[in-house]
Amino acid sequence: MQGEYNDKPVTDMHSDQLAKSLEQARPAIADVVPISEGLHSHPLNICLLGYRSHPYGGGQGIYIRYLSKALLEAGHSVDVISGEPYPHLDEGVRLIKMPGLNLFENGLNSLRPHHLGSLTNIIEWTSKLTGGFAEPHCFGRRALKYLRKHGRHYDIIHDNQSLGWAMLQLQRENFPLVTTIHHPITSDLDIALKAARSAWQRLLIRRWHSFIAMQRKVAPQLKNVVTVSACSQRDIAAAFGMDESGINLVHCGIDTEVFHPMPGVNKKPFRLMATVSADAPLKGAHYLLNALALLAPRYPDIELLLVGKPKPGGSTERLIERLGIADRIHCVTGISTEELVRHYNEAELVVVPSVYEGFGLPAGEAMACGTAVVSTNGGALPEVVGDACIQVPVRDSQAIADAVAELFDDPERRAALARAGRERMENIFCWRKAALEMTDYYWQVIDRANR
Repeated sequence: MQGEYNDKPVTDMHSDQLAKSLEQARPAIADVVPISEGLHSHPLNICLLGYRSHPYGGGQGIYIRYLSKALLEAGHSVDVISGEPYPHLDEGVRLIKMPGLNLFENGLNSLRPHHLGSLTNIIEWTSKLTGGFAEPHCFGRRALKYLRKHGRHYDIIHDNQSLGWAMLQLQRENFPLVTTIHHPITSDLDIALKAARSAWQRLLIRRWHSFIAMQRKVAPQLKNVVTVSACSQRDIAAAFGMDESGINLVHCGIDTEVFHPMPGVNKKPFRLMATVSADAPLKGAHYLLNALALLAPRYPDIELLLVGKPKPGGSTERLIERLGIADRIHCVTGISTEELVRHYNEAELVVVPSVYEGFGLPAGEAMACGTAVVSTNGGALPEVVGDACIQVPVRDSQAIADAVAELFDDPERRAALARAGRERMENIFCWRKAALEMTDYYWQVIDRANR
């Protein structure tokens, strides 16, 4: 199904089934987790918005999945309105599908005559045709139309960084809106421009990132903004001209019940692992690959499991061929969470080579699985990893290689870092804690609106 939603939006669960399942779940949940630790104790009707929320598409999909799960376990009713590709959600969280053209998967030739009846579809297709990225803007238009008809019962509508013009309209129409900004996409643009090798590439990069002009105007006008790290708090304020004190901080969590050490799984000697978007300069895959080439002569059995696949003929694939390390790299994509956890447990080391992270979920997931981590100090990563890993400077392949060699040669330190990482995730970064803090923030927003 494509195009804008109709009066019968696609959902993963019929509303009667949803209500029944929530009623069955809440007594058990209430025995374990309080709905709120403040004065407000009744459950909220929460709607999360995500313009694309598939977990394999990046951290935003992971955020949608685990925040919705944590809020549900805290006793709230949670709906997720998402564009394609759709999220993986826990049972009890209702998915309201908001299909668009999904041109990045379907291609420009997917346009059909019936799509032309929608101005939003025309905007999305025309933008893609000219090298732009209109998904956030178009998703906002579709979500606004839906919420005007069906959304007045929500206590909170929480947008996950679409930052479209429609979010300002929701705010003007007195919908109770909260917005998460993970980090300013201006960082992605700056890093991508520095990595570009020609004026033509820079032109294409600027065109694709042209939605940032919209975000720069929308973000400062939003009344209730939350972010996931102190680093992002500072960077968002600087990039969008906002008051840092007006941006609320609620750290992401790591589900330490899902991401955990597996006693029956053995480490694979000299196995490195990285979870990166292989062709995104922001994620620093090239620096890791160069480090792998430096390490190969010293460790003949070294191998890299890469969660993410380079684009055929892209810069990452060409670098792998030039370095002669293709036989040392195994790429996996589209794996289940259970498979991802097993891979973390099998790795001797996990490397996070990112130039910038607004939070750094792969680092936290690896540490929660009890695997030692080598991480750069890009963006918010030092907040997440602390002293429970070896930190190296960004864009420094030799530093990555030296840190990996140090831990390969020192099993005791490797084991100590693995234990420290697990403890850090259990004690500091917890989705239950994040859900309680987010709930308190929701109530602040509701109270301000009711004054």
